[in-house]
Amino acid sequence: MIPSVLDAPAPGWTADADVVVIGSGIAGLVAALRCRPHGRVLLVTKALLDAGSTRWAQGGIASALAPDDDPLDHLADTLTAGVGLCDAAAVRVLVTEGPDAVRGLIELGAAFDRSADGEIALTREGGHHRRRIAHAGGDATGAEISRALLAELKDSGVEVIEHALVLDLIKDAAGRAAGVTLHVMGEGQPNGVGAVRARAVVLATGGLGQVFSATTNPEVSTGDGVALALRAGAAVTDLEFVQFHPTPLWLGEGARGQQPLISEAVRGEGAHLIDRSGERFMVGRHELAELAPRDVVTKGITNRMRETGEPCMLLDGRHFGAAMWEKRFPTILAVCRHHGIDPVTEPIPVLPAAHYSSGGVRTDLYGRTSVPGLYACGEVACTGVHGANRLASNSLLEGLVFAGRIAVALTDDLAAADFAGTATTTDATTSPEGAVPGAATSPGAATSAHGAGEGGRGGPVAPDALRVGGLVDPGARAEIQRIMTSHVGVLRGAEGLGTAARELAALPHGGAEPGVEAWEATNLHTVASAIVAAARLREETRGSHWRQDFPERSDAGWRGHLVTRLAGNVLTTAYEPLEGDDQ
Repeated sequence: MIPSVLDAPAPGWTADADVVVIGSGIAGLVAALRCRPHGRVLLVTKALLDAGSTRWAQGGIASALAPDDDPLDHLADTLTAGVGLCDAAAVRVLVTEGPDAVRGLIELGAAFDRSADGEIALTREGGHHRRRIAHAGGDATGAEISRALLAELKDSGVEVIEHALVLDLIKDAAGRAAGVTLHVMGEGQPNGVGAVRARAVVLATGGLGQVFSATTNPEVSTGDGVALALRAGAAVTDLEFVQFHPTPLWLGEGARGQQPLISEAVRGEGAHLIDRSGERFMVGRHELAELAPRDVVTKGITNRMRETGEPCMLLDGRHFGAAMWEKRFPTILAVCRHHGIDPVTEPIPVLPAAHYSSGGVRTDLYGRTSVPGLYACGEVACTGVHGANRLASNSLLEGLVFAGRIAVALTDDLAAADFAGTATTTDATTSPEGAVPGAATSPGAATSAHGAGEGGRGGPVAPDALRVGGLVDPGARAEIQRIMTSHVGVLRGAEGLGTAARELAALPHGGAEPGVEAWEATNLHTVASAIVAAARLREETRGSHWRQDFPERSDAGWRGHLVTRLAGNVLTTAYEPLEGDDQ
């Protein structure tokens, strides 16, 4: 059973804000900065402000900045990568608003690399037919974007709580988001479990890669936002589409945890994938060879490993020479040398690893989820941009564009909620531990996302009834990762997915004491169970979802979305065909 509320101590402190933003990657920072006109903004982050996935983004940010590029070309490449499941309206927003959004970053102080003539230097990555990837510090784009946004945050008036794990959503009696409970770990202040009351809650919690044994994601990426949203009654979409990056550095048999990433930009600059015999095995498998979309390259590497029995493949950039490695990819060069590999003189061993969740909390074009007052942006969200497979370097752009749109939506949504609140009031909000005093709000103007329905309406449910299932023991974290890696990786099938579902369900619940490790393990279990449920249902191969027993794409039966919800401690997943398609 999946708990609908995390077992936690009663809040020992409270704070008030107009908007609370959870997460400090590009999406969270932009949302917090843009929401300042709406009143008091509180930014909550799980570790340090710069500890999320954004700082690890090497390759760059995609947008049609070049004179010979066009947003419509960017749109076409994105739709192709998404294999029929992108929301075309969302992609159009991304590519048309993207160039100005990137220019806004530059005006803010982000220093992108320049060519000899002073123009922004652009490169290519997989799935792009043009050079449209802006980068900084050679291969440190995310770190530079984070630096610029944090510099702006410093004197912005946005309040910050670091080292805080978000627990659950607080709702008012009408079912509208009214804040969150969270636990501030020893390094942060105030300490312990508390409640933040807010008129709007923005999830920008990043990814869920730690559900697998090997991932490019940092340790904080434990799916907290998706798990919270499910417990809150929000719709979550297309979780089966977990993208595996083709070229993390292979650290040997049994490597676990965060794996060093070898950016797609290395292939964009001309590095080749080869096997140990030196054959460029991607040539002939796709018109773009090594620059095919990520799912194609990942499958190509996996197939070649099966054909040859080799434990990894090789990325050959020896022809770059030392000067180019040192200037264009200094971070990657240093990481490789740290692990005993010199890309200047030898190929880099690479092996696919879990990288990015194309699905997430379902939103509309302004970040609204199916729970009024709850918004989501960045990797935790499913805006419809990525479809079945994210196009390289669209992730930073998505966080940048759609986080800004949440601020736009709040102008109307908060005004509508305030107006409705003058007619209907209540003197308490509902938290996982009962009543937390605070002003009431109403359902307001938040609309259902992609037809997701009105999740979370109605009166409060007794917290003790919600807690059925209890917490997962922290020791189960490694077992969850083993199950997911063994049965829900790049290659999937009915038998393995069934085994994964049974093994996850058999993990003991209820014996663990509340605490960060147990809460994270429970979040990982919730998200893993949701991924498996969706992966079992989708009986086709599409994008990053590869079924060995259903190796072909099936537009007739599967050109649609899988929507997962949690109700009565049970996950339910249902197929929704795209609008206009037959059932």
